[in-house]
Amino acid sequence: MGRTIIALDFSSVEEVRDFLKGFNEPVYAKIGMELFYACGADVVREVISMGHEIFLDLKLHDIPNTVKGGMKNLAKLGVSMVNVHCAGGSKMMKAAIEGLEEGAEEMGASGKRPLCIGVTQLTSTSKEMMNDEQGIPGDVQDCVIRFAKLAKESGLDGVVCSVHEAKAIHEACGDDFLTVTPGIRLAGDSADDQKRIATPEFAKEKGSDYIVVGRSITGSDSPSETYKMIEKIMQG
Repeated sequence: MGRTIIALDFSSVEEVRDFLKGFNEPVYAKIGMELFYACGADVVREVISMGHEIFLDLKLHDIPNTVKGGMKNLAKLGVSMVNVHCAGGSKMMKAAIEGLEEGAEEMGASGKRPLCIGVTQLTSTSKEMMNDEQGIPGDVQDCVIRFAKLAKESGLDGVVCSVHEAKAIHEACGDDFLTVTPGIRLAGDSADDQKRIATPEFAKEKGSDYIVVGRSITGSDSPSETYKMIEKIMQG
């Protein structure tokens, strides 16, 4: 059974507060770089205080010791999910888990290690970009699966990928290995800067465990009703 994560693509606490007031039930929300860099950890604490879960999408990518220290502090915020770039390598990913475990342990009985997922290839990455600019040969899916296997071996809980790779990742890494898929749009919505996009129905069919939906919900005339409709698809 899948879940829907709402991307809070705002730049102020006030915008977030006003948006979430429209929901009568707890939601799973994504806080990314734009919002976090504008408001800091305060916006994370506020959203959690309202009863919502958070996927903190900061995509850590640095030397292992730095990532470990960063993850230790992020775990103390009480978020439910964080991520790193798989391209940082196995040692870095293992260090991320160590940091999360240490941070959760310091929180005591209330501490639970956040899920940690790895970014394989961004949904804005095309085959040509991967081949020519990153210097990685082959198809995007081959690279994504290779990163997914490395993430699993390194102790991560899953990966960020496009819907189009979710099924192959489950086949390669097992059904318990999470696939978190951004680039979700309702039929007729603009693709914007995403290359590998899909509808919630297609994501469900392909086995996505979590879908990340931004403008299709935040730009809706009734965000709460749109969220419920997408959740019904994912949990049906």
